[in-house]
Amino acid sequence: MTTDVSNGGQLARVLARKDVLALAFGAMIGWGWIVMTGSWIQSAGSLGAITAFVLGGIAIVLVGLTYAELASAMPQVGGEHVYSYRALGHFSSFLCTWAIALGYVSVVAFEAVALPTVVEHLFPGYSVGYLWTIAGWDVNATWVAVGVLGSLAMMGINYVGIRTVALVQKVVTLLILVVGIMFITGSLFEGERATMEPLFNTSEGVMGGIMMVMIMVPFMFVGFDVIPQAAEEIDLPFREIGKVLMVSVILAVFWYALIILGTSLMLDPQALGESSLAVPDAMQAVFQAPWAGNLMVLAGIAGIVTSWNAFYVGGSRAIYALAHSGMLPAFLGKLHPRHKTPTNAIFLMGILSCAAPFLGRPALVWLVVAGGLGIVVAYLFVALSFLVLRQREPQLPRPFKVPYGKPVGVVAVILSLGMMALYMPGSPAALAPVEWAIFAGWMLLGLAMYAWARARYGVAFSERMINRELAGSESV
Repeated sequence: MTTDVSNGGQLARVLARKDVLALAFGAMIGWGWIVMTGSWIQSAGSLGAITAFVLGGIAIVLVGLTYAELASAMPQVGGEHVYSYRALGHFSSFLCTWAIALGYVSVVAFEAVALPTVVEHLFPGYSVGYLWTIAGWDVNATWVAVGVLGSLAMMGINYVGIRTVALVQKVVTLLILVVGIMFITGSLFEGERATMEPLFNTSEGVMGGIMMVMIMVPFMFVGFDVIPQAAEEIDLPFREIGKVLMVSVILAVFWYALIILGTSLMLDPQALGESSLAVPDAMQAVFQAPWAGNLMVLAGIAGIVTSWNAFYVGGSRAIYALAHSGMLPAFLGKLHPRHKTPTNAIFLMGILSCAAPFLGRPALVWLVVAGGLGIVVAYLFVALSFLVLRQREPQLPRPFKVPYGKPVGVVAVILSLGMMALYMPGSPAALAPVEWAIFAGWMLLGLAMYAWARARYGVAFSERMINRELAGSESV
């Protein structure tokens, strides 16, 4: 039996160290901190919000260590797909990769909703042409058009090749860093300790407030796993892939903690309650000038671009890897013969991203939470794969080997389970019905395509394709 999953040859190995770091760090910082920092501080208190990100960040660092070792040992496109297949088998590999693909798709869709939201901040009143109302929010035609056009532009950038993606990512990430450093240093000099009160929000109990913020941490940190997804396009020694991955995660932990600190130093609870975009308002307070707030909004738009860009890469490569190994219909595994990009997988991401603005601004929260559950499910599978391979294949070459690997793996599994528990019924931050519907709908769609592909191609085809990839990595 033959399929067209190999159309277009091989992915191009062109990404250097700076490209990879910008891809992962830019993906993790995104736009969410512009929109949500104020609500984080209100939910948990200033120090409570920082605590949530530090605790969540420690969990992500430990999960990231398992990724770093596995990415250096098996640098194939698809990342989680390959690790979980080798350790846990065919169906587990599909579940893991399809779950992380939900995380990627949810971010891409999130940015298509975030862009018209931030444009509205710069150009009040541009949203006209009433279409319908969703969850009490009016969806207007011009608002939808901005999100759709932005998504089409990002789809085009990703279509023409990974080199273009990397160039855009480096330039835009640099802009975010420059503006962020201006804000953080300025707030440390101009801010007041008194505005940080209350340090912890006790209305839901101290831990209740922290948990309300922690449930969003996986979504905010998703991005480092784009590195394993694009492993076949990275031109670095395999050990360096693991190192760059860990550096990107640690940088993101510091970024979020310092942005929360700077905002809480500049805006008291009343100002936070009155602010629609807290970080730009805090930036304006630092420099006492409207241009500073607008500059921060531009940094937020840059964050939309970096995150959007990176998750088109991650999501399309995850879907491509599943199709390439016969777990999804073969047309999704097609590579462009000249650009060496998974074109049909990119088109699928683009269609889903273009659809999101039609749901209006309420989709921001729905996508964050439903996508976050998919992400932590994948993290659990990767941590389990790490432990299984440490036990089953101790001699597997691991260019980046985690010290005290088994204890780290056990803790990563426990923390992944703990993060999953935050989404479950009974938790203060449990998923709402619409968020469960998004998660369940995505999984059912994937299972239907998986069943069709398995009947069409068979498990033996998947085994041949993945084993060929693994054999190729071990010979490098």
